[in-house]
Amino acid sequence: MNVPRRDDDVTQDHDPVEVLSYMAASRELDAIVEFFEKSEVDVDQLVAQLERATAIVDELDRRIRRTRSQVEELVPRLEAAGRVEAASVEQPGGARATGDGFDDPAPASGADAGESGGETLPF
Repeated sequence: MNVPRRDDDVTQDHDPVEVLSYMAASRELDAIVEFFEKSEVDVDQLVAQLERATAIVDELDRRIRRTRSQVEELVPRLEAAGRVEAASVEQPGGARATGDGFDDPAPASGADAGESGGETLPF
């Protein structure tokens, strides 16, 4: 008797990769890797799993590139805003802070400069 083969595992209903969160996509990719690491790979699922893994990798790569681009755009703006804000803050003695903490108008002397009995302290 000829029994029809069930392809339920091959035709799994997956959410589109684009709607998965980064973590959900990463977990699914890990599960696919585990599938391939098994000693006996189900040949019926091989191509479907490879296609799904490729789609996930492509989507995650697209998201990483987009995020990197956004970060590269935003960081200079954030740094510029920090410099502008820091420049408006007055330090004691009339010096203006630039945000780096190294803008003292003149080095201090004696105990204020880290000296103790003629020795210079490392800080």
